[in-house]
Amino acid sequence: MQNAWEFHCSEGEYKDPQGKPFKRVLWHHKLSYQRTPGDEVEDMFILLNEVKKQIPSITAVSSGAIASDYQRLRVESVCSRLGLVSLAYLWKQDQSLLLQEMITNEIMAITVKVAAMGLDPAKHLGKEIAFLEPYLHKLKDLYGINVCGEGGEYETLTLDCPLFQNARIMLDDFQVVLHSSDSIAPVGVLHPLKFHLESKQSNSLSGNNKTNDLCRENISSIFEVQGVNLEECKAPGEPGPEVNDLIEVSSHRLHLSKTEKDTTFSICCWLQDTSGPSTGLQGDLKLILRQIELQLEGCGLGWEHVLYIHLYISDMDQFTQANETYVRFITQDKCPFGVPSRSTIELPLIQAGLGRAYIEVLVANDQSKRVLHVQSISCWAPSCIGPYSQATLHKEMLHMAGQLGLDPPTMTLCDGGSTAELQSALQNSEAIAKCFNCSISTSAILFVVYCSTNIPLDERPKIHDNLDTFAKQLKLSHLDKGTKPEVLDPIFLYILVPDLPKRALVEIKPILYVPETVETPEETSCQLSSIVAPSSFGFQPADWPDSCIQKCVIPGKICAVVLSITSVVAMKICSDSMNADWSNNNHQNSLTESQMKRISRFCIFLLNKTIIENDFSWKDTMSLRLYFPPNLHVPMETLSNLFADGFKELDQMNGGSKVGGKPIFNLVPVLGAGISAACTNDIITCELFAGKS
Repeated sequence: MQNAWEFHCSEGEYKDPQGKPFKRVLWHHKLSYQRTPGDEVEDMFILLNEVKKQIPSITAVSSGAIASDYQRLRVESVCSRLGLVSLAYLWKQDQSLLLQEMITNEIMAITVKVAAMGLDPAKHLGKEIAFLEPYLHKLKDLYGINVCGEGGEYETLTLDCPLFQNARIMLDDFQVVLHSSDSIAPVGVLHPLKFHLESKQSNSLSGNNKTNDLCRENISSIFEVQGVNLEECKAPGEPGPEVNDLIEVSSHRLHLSKTEKDTTFSICCWLQDTSGPSTGLQGDLKLILRQIELQLEGCGLGWEHVLYIHLYISDMDQFTQANETYVRFITQDKCPFGVPSRSTIELPLIQAGLGRAYIEVLVANDQSKRVLHVQSISCWAPSCIGPYSQATLHKEMLHMAGQLGLDPPTMTLCDGGSTAELQSALQNSEAIAKCFNCSISTSAILFVVYCSTNIPLDERPKIHDNLDTFAKQLKLSHLDKGTKPEVLDPIFLYILVPDLPKRALVEIKPILYVPETVETPEETSCQLSSIVAPSSFGFQPADWPDSCIQKCVIPGKICAVVLSITSVVAMKICSDSMNADWSNNNHQNSLTESQMKRISRFCIFLLNKTIIENDFSWKDTMSLRLYFPPNLHVPMETLSNLFADGFKELDQMNGGSKVGGKPIFNLVPVLGAGISAACTNDIITCELFAGKS
C-alpha cells in the first residue's frame, strides 16, 4: 500500500549569503500513512507490538515531534493500530524557547549531521547545541531554518542529560563523511568510531533537582524488551460496518433531506415515529449511517468525500456506544485524504418524536480538501483520537470541529465554569486556525455556540461579552505585531442543548474564510444587487425588525445568514391571530397550524430575499438548518410539511429552490436558540450557508 500525498506551498522572502534577496517556495507534504510492507514504520509497529506483549501496562508512546507532520502521522498511525495513545508534548511549541530550555536543563547534545544553508560540515559537526545556539538563530533570521533542526537541518547525538544518572558518554574517535559538497548547503555526517562511559559519581545529583527526583522515581520503570517474533506481528484489522445485521426500517420512519448544490451539499438523515420496537441508540445510529452511506454511493461518492459530520444523539451518557458504532463506518482507511471533522451534541430527539440518533453530513464531490488531524496529546490543542479531525479546509471555507474548553495536555475540562471553558475553547480554536494561517478574530464568518442547560442563568449573558472581548484582544495582538489583516464581521448563533461531551458547559463551532489569494475580498453586511426578490408571499418591509436577521457576505463567494424569529417578530407576522400576552408565556400557548404556516412563509421569503439581493441563489445553498424547540407543541412532521410546501410555492413562483424529491432543509430540535446567549427563546431560528464554487 502506498502513501497518499497532499501538497501545499508557502512563499517567503529570504537573503542569500551575500545579502541578496530571493523568494523561497516551501512545499509542505501532508502524508496520510497507509501500511507499506518493508517501510521503517512497520519496523516500529513490530517493536511496539512486542513491547505491548512483554509490558502489558504500556498505554502510550511519547515522541519528540515539534512541527514534522511526516513524523507525527506515522507515530499516530502505529499507535492507532495498537490501541496506544500518542503523546507529543513538544508539538507546535516555539522552537527558540525549546532550544533554550534544553540547554538550560543541561542536555549536552552534539551535531552528527548538517544539511542546511549556512551549516558547514568542517566547522559545525561535533559542536554542542549550546555553542551553536546564537548561530542557529542567525541562520533562522537569514534563511528561515528551524533552530531545533525539525526540517532536517541537523541531527544530534545526546552525550549527557539529567536522565543519564550514572555516567555520560565520552566520544573518543569519529569519522566525518561528506555526503554532498554542494556549495550552498553541503551535507556531512559524523560517524562515532570509539567512545567510553565516564562515571558521574556524586555530582550526578547536581543541576535540576526536580528532574533528578523524577529520574529516581522512575528509574525502576526501565524495561528491556527481549526479542521480536515477526510471525506474530500482524496488525489487527479494522472492523467494517455490520451491514448484514441491520434491521429493516419502514420508509415512513426514515427521513432524508439534501441540498441541491452540485459541488458541495449536505445530506441529513433521521428516524421518526418511535412508538414501534426500539433498536436503541446504536441500532438507530447504525441504520442512519448505512442510509447515508447508500446516499453517498448513489452519488458515486464515499466517506472520503465527507467534509463535516454533525452527530446528534439523544443521551450523552451513551456517547461511548455511539462512538463505537461511528468508527465502524468512518475509518481512516476509507478516508485516505483525511477523516471528516465532527461535532457531537445531545438534542431533545425523543421529546420531538424522533429516534435516538440524527446525522447531517457536508459532502464535496472532489478531493481538494485539506484536513488537520492531530491524534497526539500535546500542549497545542485538544487531540482527536479517532476518525474525526480538528478542521477541514475546502474551497476557502474552514470547517472547525466543535471545540470544548479542554486543557490540551491533560484533556480535561478547565475549572472556572462556563466563562473559563469558553476562554479555553476559543484559545483552542485559535491554535487550530493558526495552522491555516488565519485567526478566529479576523477570518470568522459564523460562530455557533452550543450552551448546556447546566449553565446558571446569571452566567449566560456573560458568554457573548466574553467571546467579543476575546476576539477584540486577538485583533489588538495582530496590530501589535505590525500586521493589519482584513477583518470580517462574524455572525453569532447560540443553541441551548441538554448536554455536551464530557459534561462541558460550552462548545464552540467556528466557520472561517481562508482565501487562496493574499488579498481578502471585502466583507459586506448589506450589498444589494440590481436583482429584486420577486416572491414576497404578501410580506412588506415593515413586517420585520432589522435585528431579526444577521448576515456575513463575501461577495461572489460566501453568504451566511441567521434568521431569528422571536415571539415579538411572530406577533408582528401573525398580528391578526395572536393576542398581546402570547409572547410573555414562553410559548406555553401553542401556535395554530395557520400561524405556523405564515411564520414558515415569512422565513422562506426573508431568506430568499437575502440570498437574491446578495447575488446568490438556492442552487448555491450548502446547508439550511431550521432550529425549533419541542415546547412549541408543533409536531415535527407538521413543521416539515409546512416548510416543504412553502418551498414548493416559491419554486412555482420563480423557480428558485428546485426542491425536487427531498426537502432542502434540516429541522433540528433544540431546547432553545437565538442570537444572544441570554435569550434563546426563538420560535424558529434559520441558519443558511451558501457558497459559489
